[in-house]
Amino acid sequence: MFAWLDALLAQADAAVLITVAWAEGSVPREAGAKMLVTRDGAFDTIGGGHLEQEAIIHARALLAGEGSLPRLRRFALGPTLGQCCGGAVSLAFDCIDDAARAAYRLLAQRLQHGHGGIRASRVDETCASCLLDDAGVPLAGAAFPGLPIQAGIPANAGTCLHQPADGSRWLIDAIAPPRAHLMLFGAGHVGAAIVNAMAGLPCRITWVDERDDIFPATIPANVRVEATDTPEALIDAAPPGTSFLVMTHSHPLDQQLSHRILLRSDFAWFGLIGSRTKRIQFERRLRERGIADAQLARMTCPIGLPGIAGKQPAVIAVAVAAQLLQTWERQASISPHLSAAQGQQRA
Repeated sequence: MFAWLDALLAQADAAVLITVAWAEGSVPREAGAKMLVTRDGAFDTIGGGHLEQEAIIHARALLAGEGSLPRLRRFALGPTLGQCCGGAVSLAFDCIDDAARAAYRLLAQRLQHGHGGIRASRVDETCASCLLDDAGVPLAGAAFPGLPIQAGIPANAGTCLHQPADGSRWLIDAIAPPRAHLMLFGAGHVGAAIVNAMAGLPCRITWVDERDDIFPATIPANVRVEATDTPEALIDAAPPGTSFLVMTHSHPLDQQLSHRILLRSDFAWFGLIGSRTKRIQFERRLRERGIADAQLARMTCPIGLPGIAGKQPAVIAVAVAAQLLQTWERQASISPHLSAAQGQQRA
């Protein structure tokens, strides 16, 4: 679901997790952005360029045992690094040990089920961190003196630096699953291409097909497979704000699923693969089943950004992924609770 988290769980070697703890002005990435550094590799990004180069050098010095180096370091991008951004960032450096890996495995499980967590890391001494639930209750690791767990840390705390009365300094980092949720019906060539195109995007995908042998052996981390003979039940149980995309191997099934989706009024977006002729036919049949014109207007068919006419699965996938990102960002600007697929300004 997050490249840095996937890499952290896949790596057996010592590693340092770098987090943008604080950002001001024009900067490459926002507070909360992360990358993982090992002795031989680096995964994900905090923005690239000179800043990232210096961060990797600092992390590898920590891995080499230079314990006197700070766990929190400020960079003024213009004066210090010669970058044109002009802003400033503070980076937190967390050493990942076996206990931390266990906590991050738990976090990954929570994210897969639509729940997040809050990471609390002490940044003014030897690495020490714990994972809390959305209410600030410890889930893994120790509860450290000076961290106001008893009062609870709000789930919307985001990423910030906290200094309790004892003078210690903590990075409070709320890690939430992407709000954008796509329920994709159909595991054919186009469905598979869309899943691959959206593997690294800030969204969760529920991939549905009745044929359990058609799904690929390797599934992206942000995808959950549902092989079921009753896909309508998944539509009914989907939370408000879900986006739906229908592209099964059967037109009658497409129509059945479209009808079930359009019975709801709380979906974020609904796309149906097909031509304008298919849309006209479906509209007529859905009207006969009681779907009003105002609701039919919410059905996107054909799908994909206008002006991209190619019918190859990979072309359709790029056009649909871009259309969904535009939709989610527009909804986020109007109703932020519907989506977390927010644009990231780069310097």
